[in-house]
Amino acid sequence: MPTTTSQPADQPSIAIVGASITGPVLALLLHRAGFHQVRLYEASPAPTQQAGGIIGLDHPSLTTLADLGISQQEIIPFTSERVVTITVQDQREASRTEHLYPGRNTAWHLLNHTLLQRLPQHWLHLGQRVRAISPTEHGPAVLEFLDAEPSHADLVIFTDGRRSTGRRLLAPKRTLTYAGYIAWRGQGPYQPHIEHFTRIDPVGAAFNLSPLRQTSGHPATDWTLYLDMPEPDFHTLLGADPTVRTYLLPHQFTGQVRALVQGQANRLLKPAAAHLIAATPTWTAAPIVDLAPSTQAVYPIGAAHAILLGDALAPVRPHTASGANLGIAQAAGLAGVLSQHLHHGADLVAALHGWQQRHLPAVRAAQQLGPELGASLGLGTARGRILVTEQ
Repeated sequence: MPTTTSQPADQPSIAIVGASITGPVLALLLHRAGFHQVRLYEASPAPTQQAGGIIGLDHPSLTTLADLGISQQEIIPFTSERVVTITVQDQREASRTEHLYPGRNTAWHLLNHTLLQRLPQHWLHLGQRVRAISPTEHGPAVLEFLDAEPSHADLVIFTDGRRSTGRRLLAPKRTLTYAGYIAWRGQGPYQPHIEHFTRIDPVGAAFNLSPLRQTSGHPATDWTLYLDMPEPDFHTLLGADPTVRTYLLPHQFTGQVRALVQGQANRLLKPAAAHLIAATPTWTAAPIVDLAPSTQAVYPIGAAHAILLGDALAPVRPHTASGANLGIAQAAGLAGVLSQHLHHGADLVAALHGWQQRHLPAVRAAQQLGPELGASLGLGTARGRILVTEQ
């Protein structure tokens, strides 16, 4: 059969929106692949303020990071692969099991800081919030910002999290739904007896503990407490919809909120665990949200394209331990097909849709698994919930 040799394509301009984990990983992968017309936009003036707790990284994700020159010594605060699960009834240990996690755990602030430090100079633009994207007649898309001049890009890749502006602009009918419970988080005093990732599961709640040492500076214990909170109570206590205020910063916590959560911790957990929460001065929190199954990740914008990645494509519940891994895998796959387009003349549209077909099934599987795991813990039901009207 006759064959033709593809010619390298002109270098496309690329805008990445969102500088948490997936966005910086993609930017670094593109830099390694030879792209140089890349800009990374972040709405927050200081993204590392929003620490997101412990993140599980599977072996493929760790390998992708290693290929970028990021060693495990930089980002892994404890090397144990062991997961200890303790079932609690009436504040007493009822059973204990152990298994191995096929990967390592990191902390959001460690990984985010490490990634941002490696970005090429002038690629990262902080404090620039996207408000619109529009096509041009025959060229790149126009990206408009609230407080900056417009920018043009052949590819606009949104990695801007659960409340993604890109998803709102590209797929406005895909809206978040509240799952009925919240992840309360903090980093409390170091607990020497916590050597592994530890799950404490009382009925109607879940409490995760992780040691933070080695690369994390002063040793600490990272904790996450999952508790039910009906949506009306969220409105009453925090003055917003949980699908709008999807991340609570320390200054948004009132004494009433802390008292309610602490009261539940005192009732459900062993005294030492409840004391750890009480001894943590700074808390953050994230309402758990879901999204309808993803059917599309690539959107034509005139002659340009927009793409959703990671939580912007579809947030998954943290119990799955797959959110960061899905984002990193999608970024690695996308960088691969874009490299084929750049260096070997692969058709861009076909490459993007091939990438979409490969990664959407894994996203849908994780979206289905999350509610199942939440239900198995009794979360998102009436049991164990905080009710303002009962106080």
